[in-house]
Amino acid sequence: VSQQLKEEIRRGFAGLEDPLAALLAMLENSSDWKGKGHSLGYYITTELQLWIKEHPAVPQSGIQLKELQARVLRILSQCPANLLDPLISIYQLHTADRNYLLEHVSHLYLKGDYKEAAVLSIKLKLQPDQDVEKMCIPLLLQDKANVVEDYVGEYPELQSKLLQILDSWCEPGVNIRDVTRPYQGLSRYKPEKFNHRTLSKLVFRLLDRFHVDPALCPNVVNQRHLRTLNYLFYKRFVEKTMTEENWADHVQSTAGERRCLQGHLVQLLLRHCDRPAAARWARHWGLPADLLPPGLAEELPQLHTQERVEEATKAGNYEDSKKKDYYQLPIPRENIHFLQTWEETLQCWEKVLQPGQVVGIDMEWKPSFGMVGKPRVALLQMAVKDEVFLLDLPRLLEQEEVEEEKEKLPRFIQMLYSDAAITKLGYGMSGDLSSLAATCSALKDTEKQQHGVVDLLTVDKQVDGLSPEHSHKERGVRQQQKGLSLLVHHVLGKPLDKTEQLSNWEKRPLREEQILYAASDAYCLLEIYERLCKDPESFGLSSDLMESLVGKRSIKPRAKKQLNKQEALSPSGQQCQGSQMETPHAPAPVSPREFSVVCDNMLQGLGRYLRCLGVDVRMLDNEDDHRKAAEIARQEGRVILTSGLPYQTLQSQVGEGRCFSVNCSEKAKEQALQVLKHFNVQVSLSDIFSRCQ
Repeated sequence: VSQQLKEEIRRGFAGLEDPLAALLAMLENSSDWKGKGHSLGYYITTELQLWIKEHPAVPQSGIQLKELQARVLRILSQCPANLLDPLISIYQLHTADRNYLLEHVSHLYLKGDYKEAAVLSIKLKLQPDQDVEKMCIPLLLQDKANVVEDYVGEYPELQSKLLQILDSWCEPGVNIRDVTRPYQGLSRYKPEKFNHRTLSKLVFRLLDRFHVDPALCPNVVNQRHLRTLNYLFYKRFVEKTMTEENWADHVQSTAGERRCLQGHLVQLLLRHCDRPAAARWARHWGLPADLLPPGLAEELPQLHTQERVEEATKAGNYEDSKKKDYYQLPIPRENIHFLQTWEETLQCWEKVLQPGQVVGIDMEWKPSFGMVGKPRVALLQMAVKDEVFLLDLPRLLEQEEVEEEKEKLPRFIQMLYSDAAITKLGYGMSGDLSSLAATCSALKDTEKQQHGVVDLLTVDKQVDGLSPEHSHKERGVRQQQKGLSLLVHHVLGKPLDKTEQLSNWEKRPLREEQILYAASDAYCLLEIYERLCKDPESFGLSSDLMESLVGKRSIKPRAKKQLNKQEALSPSGQQCQGSQMETPHAPAPVSPREFSVVCDNMLQGLGRYLRCLGVDVRMLDNEDDHRKAAEIARQEGRVILTSGLPYQTLQSQVGEGRCFSVNCSEKAKEQALQVLKHFNVQVSLSDIFSRCQ
């Protein structure tokens, strides 16, 4: 809004005997403020709100204010959201008679304006005096769960009450139609959105958002456990992608001590598998005879023995087929290191935190099967050439708590992710980093600060067909694998064995199969990256791998036409040629205080950014000739930072490597990262703003 309009509005207020009544008269006789966006009525209202704060004697009181409050309540239900707070403030509705406000909201409710009644109740904080079930059911039937969440948002007792009501509708034998029948004439009624499954999702969302104990909702939790058992059953006996050990772990933790769930599992086994498996679990849980099908209790001893023999036979055949059909780690077992102490992790950091290093990163956590809360990382895998490090994250964080040194591990992880000179490979890294932040709050900003990251999930969407050596027939058939396993199949020829994916990764010690699976998941990223670097066009990728591989948050590439001796084909500064991932000779690391530059006049933003990082910067003025940069560079021993045509002129006037061409189309931050990486400038926290007042 122009300053002139604001001044005109304020002059108008000053000339009015009763600005509050005048504003109401304007709103009552105009309709421009009812639409979305910022209308003239909105600007006048918000300016009056500010003007009143500067002139505290203006507000009315007594009978006259009550009359104004009654009038403003009549128009509030038609107000756009951006006008509610200013009008409530101007007319002091929080001081109005509470019974009168409740009566007005009740009138809106009876008219069928359920959302408007709820929103006004939220604004006036009337919820403690209302019936939460009565206010929320119509909103849920109209698919306005977000309004319901806001309605109970500030009141823990209402949250608990609402959750108990929703859970009671999920009790076995309750017909959801009996709940909805009184509201069948509701406008915008969406009965398909109101069923046990959507209710269950809503309950879990509310439990998570408001940090309420799930024990408050036994019916919904029990239903979720039943669905989990069905899912586990499908993975083990239909899809056959889960080992007996993993399946048993999850079944045990899901069923727990709940007799109904234990009985449900035994019934599933009897119906779809065999009696020996059912017998084993019935014996394990000590299920009473009345929960077992007729005849099963008497057969238990004999069936249990038979089942154990069959499992042993299956296990013997499994290992041979696994080696033949799936990707195998190309490194010896002794090169996989399981790290549980800070001293052990030092060998990992020494290898990983090297400029030019390429690191495959993956994470594992115990499957939550839809229960409350984000998963917490139980294992962090880091693979470098010929070695894999498996970090026992819970143990390491627990050790830091005991030793009262909570910063060490997070600091190293942040150093790794923020170092543009180290290429980090992952698959779906955003989800991994979200779980990492849930595991350790000190890492919550890691995703925002990451550089030099290549997310192979992006590549997965671009890779065309299978690897070149596959037959025509194989190339025409998509395998059953998905995600990373399918990408490994396409690029390396065999899929990953995912039978350990849904392991209980929090259980210690890890089984040997889990260790090999975790190491493979990280190491295969290195092999995929190397193969794609070597022959990108065979997979339908651009020959400019920077364009194909680098994720949104990675360092942006310079345009091809600007590449010269300074170029690097990968985000880490590594050239991917031949089968080896070779590291070119990098300059010795320097601190920003030892690094002096002169910025050409088209790079003043870059100069300011580098100065914030502690670099000694001089900048040409707009009217200066480009050649002045060469004079300053020679006299003061500075590196020239320039762009475009001046680069050709200036590089010939200084020593080799003392002039650097920056991509002028990029933002200052990306340009700065390019410069720091090329000259191996290592920025520490103490350097930041060290040259600023």
